[in-house]
Amino acid sequence: MSSTPSPSAWILYLGRQVQDGSNPNEVARTVEEIIPHAQFNNTLFNNDIALMKLSSAVSFTDYIQPICLASSTSLFHNGTQCWATGWGRIEKDVPLPPPKTLQEVDVPVIGNRQCTCQYASAKDADITENMICAGQENKGICQGDSGGPVQCKQGSVWVQAGIASFGIPCATSGFPEVYARVSRYEDWIKDKVGSTVGFVTFRSAGDDPDSSFKCSNTANLIFPQFFLSVSLLVLFSTLMH
Repeated sequence: MSSTPSPSAWILYLGRQVQDGSNPNEVARTVEEIIPHAQFNNTLFNNDIALMKLSSAVSFTDYIQPICLASSTSLFHNGTQCWATGWGRIEKDVPLPPPKTLQEVDVPVIGNRQCTCQYASAKDADITENMICAGQENKGICQGDSGGPVQCKQGSVWVQAGIASFGIPCATSGFPEVYARVSRYEDWIKDKVGSTVGFVTFRSAGDDPDSSFKCSNTANLIFPQFFLSVSLLVLFSTLMH
């Protein structure tokens, strides 16, 4: 965002499953405050993250639950299986059909060395340490999914690794989607929220194939074979319980 939008322009819907039709488990809240990152770059999309404070408390239910956030010591190796969700387009220029049910897709993390190599030909697409890449051909997010989460499971715990930021639409071969890397913002989030936030450390097992990746004009791009064949904002409130 090039300027901070007015909180009054937003209504947040928690527990929503479909965009068209009834959502009996939905709760709506207005927004009290929006806190964008002071160093957001709207050309390179670096620091593409903001916080929203809800106007009043929300009680957790079977349909409204918090997610743990990746701490600053988290490691997401190339090939780590994660999931992205959203109501965006299902293909380039193909909108989600009614009733527009929330979609999910498993996506592999693509290490920053490989992602940087793949985006080298794209104008104004610098992959920084504040970003994490995920996706492969025919599996990824699309227009309308910006701001949505990518989350990875560690045991029984879901951990949010990123916030959808940009990409080459949609799920294009050689161009994984790029997310703001949540783990890079642990200190910033704690400073702004001013209360205990649920950060946990996610650690991929074994060695990271990305650490030995070499970029060249004929680079062998590493896509895990076990995968088959799809910036809004992080939401916080000190009032949630």
